[in-house]
Amino acid sequence: MITVKGLCKDFGGLHVLRGIDQHIAVGEKVVVIGPSGSGKSTFLRCLNLLEQPTGGSIWLDGQEITAPRVDINAVRRKMGMVFQQFNLFPHLRVMENITLAPVRLGLCAKPEAQRQAMALLQRVGLADKAGAYPAQLSGGQKQRIAIVRALAMNPEIMLFDEPTSALDPEMVGEVLDVMKTLARDGMTMVVVTHEMGFAREVGDRVLFMDEGQIIEEGPPQGLLGNPSQPRTRDFLRKVL
Repeated sequence: MITVKGLCKDFGGLHVLRGIDQHIAVGEKVVVIGPSGSGKSTFLRCLNLLEQPTGGSIWLDGQEITAPRVDINAVRRKMGMVFQQFNLFPHLRVMENITLAPVRLGLCAKPEAQRQAMALLQRVGLADKAGAYPAQLSGGQKQRIAIVRALAMNPEIMLFDEPTSALDPEMVGEVLDVMKTLARDGMTMVVVTHEMGFAREVGDRVLFMDEGQIIEEGPPQGLLGNPSQPRTRDFLRKVL
């Protein structure tokens, strides 16, 4: 589904990504771990072109999306993204937050968008919050709504950028449960997270990043249980 070749990203003289090569298959769940500042979030943001790569190429479904004159908005419709912060519109009710983009972009009429939104809300256990405003929700509920909003675009792949890092500990589980359900349903996922239990349970493959490079990758049982690289072992000793 996604092929990344020689991906680089510089911010002025700061080299944040230093030649990333990756292939993410349809239905694969890839978990990205590593210390703060290692380039994890930048890698994710480059995948849907929220950050323009400085070098290299990204291919989605056989199309080079980093080529000139590519319709970036069409690319982004295929990739749902959930951020650390919820980014819900505070003046809109939950239903309006979810249906705004599909209706505005002409993907479906408002009644169909509302029907799909309600089905998704039921899926995450928040159908009773359709008429609520974001300020009336807990952090975990807001993040589940943010996931529903991304799913309302019918994406082929979901990108998660540390989706539980802004939550109180007791709210983390309810968001991870939604993500686990998505994984079981076959959604292709790339997840930047510090939740090692989630990586073990859901990940098909774990990438360990440091200083803008992928230092080590492999199945979670091997990489988290018996890493081969000293830098990976040092990181895991501090977080496990």
